[in-house]
Amino acid sequence: MAFDPTTLRYDAAGLIPCIAQDEGTGEVLMMAWMNADAVARTLATGRVTYWSRSRAAFWVKGESSGHVQELVELRVDCDRDCLLAVVRQTGPACHTNRRTCFYTAIRGGEEVELMQPGA
Repeated sequence: MAFDPTTLRYDAAGLIPCIAQDEGTGEVLMMAWMNADAVARTLATGRVTYWSRSRAAFWVKGESSGHVQELVELRVDCDRDCLLAVVRQTGPACHTNRRTCFYTAIRGGEEVELMQPGA
């Protein structure tokens, strides 16, 4: 059956969350938003394309930074309201220059930074 991005369950703003996961390590890299056009562009180009809510524009990951996300596989969750992009990540995924956006843990009620920029 052919995939149709309009069959996904988008929120009231027409967006769906997309989690990026590293193909090789399984590490969760980041979460960002997509609309139906971003999903279609990602599938057509193999370059992960998000919708920037702050800029109200498409954002091709790595277009300006060089920290590209090459799509390996796009997966749909059971409720069709969240996506998982399995990617080959070049360089850091986080805009803070860290490998992942999830670099802060809460341990014993305290925030603990797990990695420094450039890590």
